[in-house]
Amino acid sequence: MATAKTGRSTRPTTAAKENGTKIEEGLNVFKSDRFDADAFVQSKCSLNDKEIRQLCSYLLDLKRASAEEMRKSVYANYSAFIRTSKEISDLEGELSSIRNLLSTQATLIHGLAEGVRIDSLSPKVSEGPNANSLLNIEDREPSDLEKWSAEFPDHLDVLLAEKRVDEALAALDEGEQAVAEAKETNSLSPAALTYLQTAIVERKQKLSDQLAEAACQPSTRGAELRAAILALKKLGDGPRAHSLLLNAHFQRYQYNMLSLRPSSTSYGGAYTAALSQLVFSAIAQAASASLRIFGKEPAYTSELVVWATKQTEAFALLVKRHALASSAAAGGLRAAAECVQIALGHCSLLEARGLALCPVLLKLFRPSVEQALNANLKRIEESTAALAAADDWVLTYPPGSNRQSGWPSSASLGNTTAFQHKLTSSAHRFNSMVQDFFEDVGPLLSMQLGGQTLEGLFQVFDSYVNMLIRALPGSMDEEADFGGTGNKIVRIAETEGQQIALLANASLLADELLPRAAMKLSPSQASYKDDHRRRTSDRQNRHPEQREWKRRLVGSVERLKNTFCQQHALDLIFTEEGDSHLTAEMYINMDGTAEEVEWFPSPIFQELFAKLNSIASLAADMFVGRERFATLLLVRLTETVIIWLSEDQSFWDDIEEGPRPLGPLGLQQLYLDIKFVICFASQGRYLSRNLHRVVNDIIAKAMAAFAATGMDPYGWEVWLNIVGFNGKMVLAILKVVGCMCK
Repeated sequence: MATAKTGRSTRPTTAAKENGTKIEEGLNVFKSDRFDADAFVQSKCSLNDKEIRQLCSYLLDLKRASAEEMRKSVYANYSAFIRTSKEISDLEGELSSIRNLLSTQATLIHGLAEGVRIDSLSPKVSEGPNANSLLNIEDREPSDLEKWSAEFPDHLDVLLAEKRVDEALAALDEGEQAVAEAKETNSLSPAALTYLQTAIVERKQKLSDQLAEAACQPSTRGAELRAAILALKKLGDGPRAHSLLLNAHFQRYQYNMLSLRPSSTSYGGAYTAALSQLVFSAIAQAASASLRIFGKEPAYTSELVVWATKQTEAFALLVKRHALASSAAAGGLRAAAECVQIALGHCSLLEARGLALCPVLLKLFRPSVEQALNANLKRIEESTAALAAADDWVLTYPPGSNRQSGWPSSASLGNTTAFQHKLTSSAHRFNSMVQDFFEDVGPLLSMQLGGQTLEGLFQVFDSYVNMLIRALPGSMDEEADFGGTGNKIVRIAETEGQQIALLANASLLADELLPRAAMKLSPSQASYKDDHRRRTSDRQNRHPEQREWKRRLVGSVERLKNTFCQQHALDLIFTEEGDSHLTAEMYINMDGTAEEVEWFPSPIFQELFAKLNSIASLAADMFVGRERFATLLLVRLTETVIIWLSEDQSFWDDIEEGPRPLGPLGLQQLYLDIKFVICFASQGRYLSRNLHRVVNDIIAKAMAAFAATGMDPYGWEVWLNIVGFNGKMVLAILKVVGCMCK
């Protein structure tokens, strides 16, 4: 039986278009007229295991692309096919009626012509020698067939009046057979033959009207209805019979729906279940009756599909009006999801009868579920923002071992490690609401809303990161940069420990908790229970999207990390009045003083070392098991200060083109400061390649500025190494500074 399918609306992405282009280019090999299958197979047989796996993956992509193209073609042309089939069926019925009418008219005209000819010959015949013989013929007794044909209409009228349908059908068949024999043997006069044919046509139409009227009665059900429809089909009025059959089932379930009275206080799932039972049971019964009576003729199956689709659409509108609308508006994703799942469960049972109507439901339910999804995400954002206004930014374990929001105990046991992470109160609320949110992802997968769900969750997380950025001191002046979060009050994180707690919140959510929860959006977690090969293929298909989503989460965390490092770097470099602690004068002026120079790192670099030690100590307690993030934080802060020095154009303008040149003592101090940074970064294991490159650039710039004064920088570099600005001296200074910091 033909099935009706409705195509799902997807927003092709750029990656999908590029993939489709690559697959289409790959198919060009097979489209060539000179394609040699044997040579192609022989060339592929020499591949190694890795290439064979790649070829298998390539062929699977081709198979999926071909299936997708066929699905799109079917969806695009199926409505036209159904419409054309219906028109052809109607035309066949009209042609049959015209054929019967023409036959009747031809018989009448033939009878009239015969009657006129006989009447015109009768005077001449009466005058001839055979007049007596003709009179004898007229006076003879009528034959049995003539008597039967004269009594046959009255017999049919009796059968129709007594509603003896089977006997009436048998009598009509007998009459049509008699007409056919009379035409062959000329056993009936033309007038009698015409009279008999007219009587049969009229009684057949009368019987059809009687059967149609009976089929429309609400009391006509079951075997009686099938008998009436079958009899109507035998009379040659199949399209009308099929339409009456579908209408009878429609009227029946409409009558049953009168007892179903939805109210504002009724449970949406119960109403959906009751309505689904009525509607899809009626569709199933109509499909069974249609198959039993009409078989699999395309015209009838197409009409059945169109009718079933129409009833499914009407059902979806009722569910949306009485069950989904209130849930979606209030953000009740779980209630909306339950209604959708109930409807899909009943609808999917029709697939065994060849009716795939789930795509129709999914298309109609999608806007309501999207509304519930967006409202739910909005509630997560607002609830988290409200708690962030009073968050003390102190890391704690979750308030209890069991979640109060309704997680199943099995989920709690399976995710015990998730409860051992320390977050602040607002991050705990965010995480718990997200975990609850992902408990209801079943309909989101079936409606292909997984991508939209991930995007919405990313926007909510990004909004939370914006609030964390605003919690950093000095960020309140930049509220306009965070689009939409400026009207939310956030408690400021005053201490370094509180500020690092902000980073702990964002990094733990982005690296572990949110990606782990998002795994529930994978098909294998929802319903697939196929073999290992099927699961592996699904996992490979979904990973790119989730990996890209996780990269975006980490990108939001990087914004927070950059803001943190920039503010701490600015606090080191500038005073509250706006003066700089790191200027060219602090190096240039060293050669103009008569005092003996005490070789020690500049104060700003000592403060940098002390701040890094303090942050490292706090991070060691807050990032247990995630030491890499703490290390990268120290790398970023060190790089921020050194890169600022490297890119400070006013600093280098004074060094290179200032009124006083950089002297040997200034060069030595700058060299000592830079080596000091390299030493403590290396000792703390946060010396990056980028930091090493920037340091070398700074030394090279200083050497070039010193050489511009006419002195030999390489000689001074050798002197510096000889005098003792080597690793041992810097390590000794490092220990002294470390003791001072303690």
